[in-house]
Amino acid sequence: MKFFFDEAGDQVGDQKTGTSSGVGLSTAIQLAQVGFTVIATMRHTTKAGSLQIRAREADVKVEVRQLDVQDDASVANCVQEVLKSYERIDLLVNNAGAGYLGSLEQTSIEDLRRTMETNFFGAWRVTRAILPSMRAARSGRIITVTSIGGLVGQPFNDAYCAAKFAVEGFMESLAPVAKRLGIEVALIEPGAINTEFVGSVQVSMARSTQEIPEEYAPMFESYLNMTQQVFASVGQTPDEVAQIIVEAATTATPHFRYTTSEVVHGLVSRKYVDPTGDSIIALTGARLP
Repeated sequence: MKFFFDEAGDQVGDQKTGTSSGVGLSTAIQLAQVGFTVIATMRHTTKAGSLQIRAREADVKVEVRQLDVQDDASVANCVQEVLKSYERIDLLVNNAGAGYLGSLEQTSIEDLRRTMETNFFGAWRVTRAILPSMRAARSGRIITVTSIGGLVGQPFNDAYCAAKFAVEGFMESLAPVAKRLGIEVALIEPGAINTEFVGSVQVSMARSTQEIPEEYAPMFESYLNMTQQVFASVGQTPDEVAQIIVEAATTATPHFRYTTSEVVHGLVSRKYVDPTGDSIIALTGARLP
């Protein structure tokens, strides 16, 4: 089987994820270990060092190719070259992501566009580019890593949650159509993950604290403190999340939605049993004074 992995490659917005570290790196290694031919793509292939070191340690091979999810031509060229080399792509994992933290009044339209570009349009571009080959083969699997922020809005994450909600709607709309073409679509919805992403968030938090309007400051400080406690107490490791991605990639009949922890599952359950939405707003608001 062939595995195609897309990522942002370097920082876009305030935080990034990809195959150079975190969940992306762990997923690439674990999929190679279960027999996939892994093609890890990144905006700057010079950042592949950590991935290649882990691959050597695990005694697996991971091929690295250049791809910028923000560039139509880059995506098209990469997909065409992969298909030329391997003839088919059996699995796509959309993992590119950029976080953004701040109040609505701090968030410029440029900030919003950057956040949407990587989190939403990036997944749209790569999925759209690969879908024709899967349709022709009448088989394939598309797995997209979203977030609890795509299901439950978080204070001061307006731009990020808007992007992740968009991804959820996109994939939920695509799934029944793709299924009739022999293609399975699945979402991976993690909560707190202990990666380098967290360090980037903390830097973003410090900058946002300095810039935030005075009226928001007490709420923002409270949210940051509680969020850091959540990461410290219930944050998952990248390997744990990657194991769930591998499950979705290898099981005969994947679910559409995979929450990666009991904490995330509890939040989702609470939201969907209350059609008014009041319960979840009260819960997320509990992080504020």
